[in-house]
Amino acid sequence: MSVKEHLTQISNVLVIGCGGAGLRSAIEIKKSGLDVCILGKRPKTDAHTVLAAGGINAALGNLDKEDSWEQHFIDTFLEGYGIGDPLKVEIMAKESPSLVKEIDKWGANFAKLKNGELDQRFFGAHKYRRTCFSGDFTGLSILKTLLKKSDDLKIPIYDNQYVTELLIRENICFGAMSFNLSTSERTVHLADAVILCTGGHTRLWKKSSSRKNENTGDGYYLSLKGGCELIDMEMVQFHPSGMVLPEEIEGTLVTEAVRGEGGKLINNKGERFMKEYDPKRMELSTRDRVAIANYTEIIEGRGTNNGGVFLDISHKSKEFIIEKLPSIYRQFLETQMLDISKSPMEVAPTAHYSMGGILVNPEDLSTSVEGLFAAGEVAGGLHGANRLGGNSLAEIIIFGRRAGIAASKYSKNIDQQMRSNKAVAIAHENINKFIKNGNELVRPLQNELRLIMWKYCGVIKNESLLSEGLSKIENIKTKLNDVDVRIDQYNCEDLALIFDLQSSLFSAKATIVSALQRNESRGAHQRSDFPLLDPLFQFNCVVNMDDDNNLKISKLPLKELNKEQKIIVENAKREEDIRNKLLE
Repeated sequence: MSVKEHLTQISNVLVIGCGGAGLRSAIEIKKSGLDVCILGKRPKTDAHTVLAAGGINAALGNLDKEDSWEQHFIDTFLEGYGIGDPLKVEIMAKESPSLVKEIDKWGANFAKLKNGELDQRFFGAHKYRRTCFSGDFTGLSILKTLLKKSDDLKIPIYDNQYVTELLIRENICFGAMSFNLSTSERTVHLADAVILCTGGHTRLWKKSSSRKNENTGDGYYLSLKGGCELIDMEMVQFHPSGMVLPEEIEGTLVTEAVRGEGGKLINNKGERFMKEYDPKRMELSTRDRVAIANYTEIIEGRGTNNGGVFLDISHKSKEFIIEKLPSIYRQFLETQMLDISKSPMEVAPTAHYSMGGILVNPEDLSTSVEGLFAAGEVAGGLHGANRLGGNSLAEIIIFGRRAGIAASKYSKNIDQQMRSNKAVAIAHENINKFIKNGNELVRPLQNELRLIMWKYCGVIKNESLLSEGLSKIENIKTKLNDVDVRIDQYNCEDLALIFDLQSSLFSAKATIVSALQRNESRGAHQRSDFPLLDPLFQFNCVVNMDDDNNLKISKLPLKELNKEQKIIVENAKREEDIRNKLLE
């Protein structure tokens, strides 16, 4: 099937991704007087942003007067084990107070103190209370607020578009190709500038807090193919506790508040095993330590029959559990018919957040491709080797805004618009080549990849596992051109899925080659064959793609701290006491 027809849509700036970062970018562009268009592949009211429940960080000092942007910088940079971009961390720490206040005024309706100031609570590894929140649905509140603002500004959002290609000529991005997820109708979107806000790649693991058909690494693949570099792809954060049953929601988060309220982790021998991993803090240890403990118990045979460990809070009264953990109580009752006031839950680590991503300039979020910008989880540099809870929502509004400002300036300053019929023809051909009968089905290959990433690139890795995983990924890659893809006017799910799989394969490979390069254990990256942090590893792992679509790995020296940042870090102390602190 060869199709070359398409609709054409023109705007000053094209935003790909309709989550929080994309919406905040578009709002800034529209406010500057330019035309902007947003594309998304899932319903705009259900972007991944809604899953960020706990809160958004801002050093306002409303409860702890000693808090400051400097302390927020310290907590973020040091908890990231010193490999984050210090300028990006500083920008977030300085700008979050004003932007958190702004979005609250727009309608996010964060919790307030009696004096009218924003309430703030503790999150893990933050020295002070700096997390603002709307109950346990902060991400949803922010998304709804941004959607209303976008609607007020009459920003068009097309949330049924799958972007298959960035349109690039002579290293200048001038738009993108997409197809309609319902009708398969294609559109060439022409724009002066493009902003990628497409999320991460944690759905690549069998146990994942991401949902079906999201976070498949499509933004990473689009950028790699376009000529960008990826940074810190080995840094994938695993949440200690995800559900293990039923299979269709495997990996769904079980809030760490369960442990905060007294939940105990127990193996199949009835042992409270955290005493072997962190006898002082036990279940209130840091996220990476608890995830490692749970994972170790499971892979060494001390887990449950379903591949988890027990999390038990049944020693608390039912009234206490319903008051403190109402969502989790309902979650297990509705999905497993399990009353957690009477029986223990089964949990296992779950892939939760991509801390690496596209290498960007921290000030304007530009990439190495002219006219292409990236913001949100798809961009790297902020979190280093470990993300602090509450920083991801701050990231999307701060850097979404900055990307919008930068793309607007770029659009206003260019003298001529780049176009290329050849690039459009190639984009058509890259869709056409997949539409054919074949001997493979895409869903089983996706599931196979998820199993490979969980088994060979999981919480704890080693060279042998990683190398074997890489080989198995290459094997799936050979089957890509034999996948059966059929579309009609009512259904083109297969077409979307094969593009997801293609993106996932390259994103998975980028993760593994980066993990093989980092022969140490640092933050979320844990190697059993190199169990210690190596202070000589003062670099970021960078991946790019050559003309033959092969991935190349290199090392980029860490960004140096400026004089002020050095003084801040030299006088810093990391927060170790996490009692009574949420870690979402």
